[in-house]
Amino acid sequence: MGITCGIVGLPNVGKSTLFNAITASSQAAAENYPFCTIEPNTGIVPVPDERIRELTTLVNPAREVPATVEFVDIAGLVKGAAQGEGLGNQFLAHIRDVDAIAHVVRAFEDPNVIHVDGSIDPKRDIEVVETELILKDLETLDKKLDQAQRKGKTGDAKARSEADFYTRLREHLVAGRLARYFPLSTEDEELWLREMHLLTAKPVLFVANTDEHGVAHGNGYINTIRAIAEKEGAGMVPICAKIEMELVELPAAERLEFLRELGLKEPGLNALVRAAYDLLGLQTYFTAGPKEVRAWTVRKGAKAPEAAGVIHTDFKKGFIRAEVMKFRDFLRLKSEAAVREAGLLRSEGREYIVEDGDIMHFRFNV
Repeated sequence: MGITCGIVGLPNVGKSTLFNAITASSQAAAENYPFCTIEPNTGIVPVPDERIRELTTLVNPAREVPATVEFVDIAGLVKGAAQGEGLGNQFLAHIRDVDAIAHVVRAFEDPNVIHVDGSIDPKRDIEVVETELILKDLETLDKKLDQAQRKGKTGDAKARSEADFYTRLREHLVAGRLARYFPLSTEDEELWLREMHLLTAKPVLFVANTDEHGVAHGNGYINTIRAIAEKEGAGMVPICAKIEMELVELPAAERLEFLRELGLKEPGLNALVRAAYDLLGLQTYFTAGPKEVRAWTVRKGAKAPEAAGVIHTDFKKGFIRAEVMKFRDFLRLKSEAAVREAGLLRSEGREYIVEDGDIMHFRFNV
């Protein structure tokens, strides 16, 4: 399972610069004016993970395939977007298709980069974007409420229950609260909420786009964003999009020294992807053989058949067992044969819960 993360925020907060950096491309125009992004740009980037390189060194496969994250750069939202202001509804619709939202918030001062509202205020900026998402969700919700109320008038008890749910959820949104914090009490309510694909029901990762000093030492803007993230139960990661852009333009051999000179240990992309994985409750397992070493993304807590299904649905349907090695054992003993000889290759059944870093081979029958 790959994951898709939509990059949203106000105009001129650094979304397109960040997108260009993390995809090491110039697909998105990064200009100093609002609405430079006309169509949503997409880029698939590898998940940085040293373990796959170590496995490749030991196994020497024909190819190496990392896990990936797809980032979608969506045009800047402005106040009134839900009613069509700016580029409006067409871009809000793109957010429905992503697994999570990376909400980029400006956390730096620069008189040469115009802010759409004339000043730097992370709290206000976050509220503007969240309000537009809520307003768009209310449009979706009102249609469902009307349908359920009409059906309920025919005597359909379940439809009346559904209408009651939509009414309570509507009150929650009108009060300025996000759908992901609405308390759900039944499986039906979970289903009704999930089927609407509400924008404010998606997990959010705040990306504090800051300057060189801010990413190394922090600042008041970052502290404000972090406090909001903690209050909302969201993720938060500070990144300097400008540094990330400069980094990908350097030869690979010079990047580590560049980071050291800035007092940084790793590229911001690493922290961004880790935060996205943590937000979505994801982890990585590996398959390793002479044809390929590959990283696969699966949710934390997944059992072996579900992990098998990430490769192919037939693997899940016909699952027999999983042969499992721990990454640390493989790294220490250097080969599958040595792990097996040491008695550390285990045969696991349907109830086995996959752990991060597991190396797995599936036996199945279709």
